[in-house]
Amino acid sequence: MVTANLQRSLAVPPSIRASPSPIASGAAVVQEGNGRDLESAEQLVLDLCDPALREHALLVISKKKEIFQDALAPLLWHSFGTIAALLQEIVSIYPALDPPTLSPGASNRACNALALFQCIASHPKTRMLFLNANIPIFMYPFMITKTNTRPLEHLRLASLGVIGALVKTNDPGVVEFLLRTEIIPPCLFCMENGHELSKTVATFIVQRIISDDLGLRYMCTNAERLLAVVQILAQMVNSERLLAVASVQRDPAKLVKHVIRCFHGLSADARACAALQIILPDVLKDGMVDTYLVDDLATRRCLQQLLHNVKVGGVGGAPQPGLDHMMGILTI
Repeated sequence: MVTANLQRSLAVPPSIRASPSPIASGAAVVQEGNGRDLESAEQLVLDLCDPALREHALLVISKKKEIFQDALAPLLWHSFGTIAALLQEIVSIYPALDPPTLSPGASNRACNALALFQCIASHPKTRMLFLNANIPIFMYPFMITKTNTRPLEHLRLASLGVIGALVKTNDPGVVEFLLRTEIIPPCLFCMENGHELSKTVATFIVQRIISDDLGLRYMCTNAERLLAVVQILAQMVNSERLLAVASVQRDPAKLVKHVIRCFHGLSADARACAALQIILPDVLKDGMVDTYLVDDLATRRCLQQLLHNVKVGGVGGAPQPGLDHMMGILTI
């Protein structure tokens, strides 16, 4: 009953309702791709609007994203009713998040819908339309689920994949949107509670936000927020399990590298350096992570610059009001 009510009450953002064109309009904006593949994609996108055919269409489209290439995202966005259908797939499983009753099949179906949203988020012609419709907000609940069952963890990772696709671009509009919609707390939650892949993607998202001037200011102008970020990063590096996992991973340094780059980005601000002088993990100072950076000169340089910045107290900014008090709590 709750699910039915959610489906009936799903509010489609105005920017989606305003799309005046049926699927033919979606095809009109596509100039790339093989004709036969595009024809197949058009039929599958039509099937998304039919509840009886939607599950199969989601599965096939998500598997063939690379075949459809750049044609898929504009086709999905400009086809009448498609985005509403995908949102309905997302919203319909909210009741199964808490208590956690989500089945593997329902999780896979929602993940296929999220894969299509990731395609839209990645495309330069649909990215800002996607943000202007506030669609990423629908994924935030999946990032903060309190249990790590396999179906819920798959949803968490798929949702992080959508946000990760957004931050891969150097678009200030993306960072502004994510900060305005408070993406940092869900990311920190994933970094603390997610499985290794979720931790890695969430840390990458935070790293990309910190690398933007607006993101760095956002992190460093609030003492409580800054210390929350620094403490969680430190916990991740200090985790013996993290280092043990890193030693057997195919790319052993991936998570460690993202954490180092987060610290490095923060060290450009004097307020962050004040916290790092106390909290920066010893494993970054005593060479314990060097093994994971042998083939990564760029990250080794980031680590060296990080240690230098912390030693000299940062390269700019004024002491943050309230930071001394927060630092005092840490040293008690």
